Amino acid sequence: MNAAIRAVVRCAVNKKVEVLGVFRGWRGLINDDMKELGHRSVSGIINQGGTILKTGRCRQFHTEAGQARAYATLKRHAIDGMIVIGGNGSFAAAHRFYKKYKFPCIGIPASIDNDINGINLTIGSDTAINTALGAIDNIRDTATSMERIFVVEVMGRDCGYIALAVALGGGCEDVIIPERKLALRAICRDVLKGYKSGKMSWIIVVAEGAGRAVDIAKKITQCTHLETRAVVLGHVQRGGRPTAFSRDLALKLGQAAVEKLLKGEKDKAVAFHQDKFISVDFAVAIKRKRINVDQWYKLIKILT
Repeated sequence: MNAAIRAVVRCAVNKKVEVLGVFRGWRGLINDDMKELGHRSVSGIINQGGTILKTGRCRQFHTEAGQARAYATLKRHAIDGMIVIGGNGSFAAAHRFYKKYKFPCIGIPASIDNDINGINLTIGSDTAINTALGAIDNIRDTATSMERIFVVEVMGRDCGYIALAVALGGGCEDVIIPERKLALRAICRDVLKGYKSGKMSWIIVVAEGAGRAVDIAKKITQCTHLETRAVVLGHVQRGGRPTAFSRDLALKLGQAAVEKLLKGEKDKAVAFHQDKFISVDFAVAIKRKRINVDQWYKLIKILT
């Protein structure tokens, strides 16, 4: 997100446009918690994870009174348009706000789950996957040396994208995701079959929305009588230095957002598709994204 903020500020300043940064998302808009940002304000942030503007959920923005206060803040500062960096929740809020007040909003997709409909890749997803993949590589060393089964829990409440990408890239033996029904007996059969053929280590990746690693590891041990350990990566996936890909994508999307807002586009998110920038209506972006999980899963099992 910091790389996107940097691009938005500097591209806007380059076009003689003044920029105000809103702190803590919609809450900052309601409470008039803003600061003018210039070229030097965003120096040295391109390699930092997270966001210098902070973030957080805001229940008050779901109310009529909260939205009215946010709109009053925008009018008080004579703000002409708004760029929202975030995921489904942020885009849904921006869409509702636009429908009510017709205030121009452009979205920059930032979600480690890569779960925004109509958008191939989001800011942060590549960084989260690489962070989790580094942990998987380390766990693999232990699993192989100690001949154990590991169940590794990654983030992904409603979407299994991170789990699928990590399982494939990490050479893991199985993956459990919200989009597929948990087939624990089949996993245990595969583990025992592999054990009998001499395969002594096993890594199973589970998305948090599909189950708890601790519970699944316990059940595998009960079923197979083989030692199984659970590892929960948790919020470590949300931090750290962004990858080169995440930075480049953020910078390009930041530029595209500024240009599209100045051209009069509104109620849309920017995306990079087939070497060009496109706009995706918020109404489309906030729908549930469907990914071909069966194709991913089949390849993971083939390569096991």
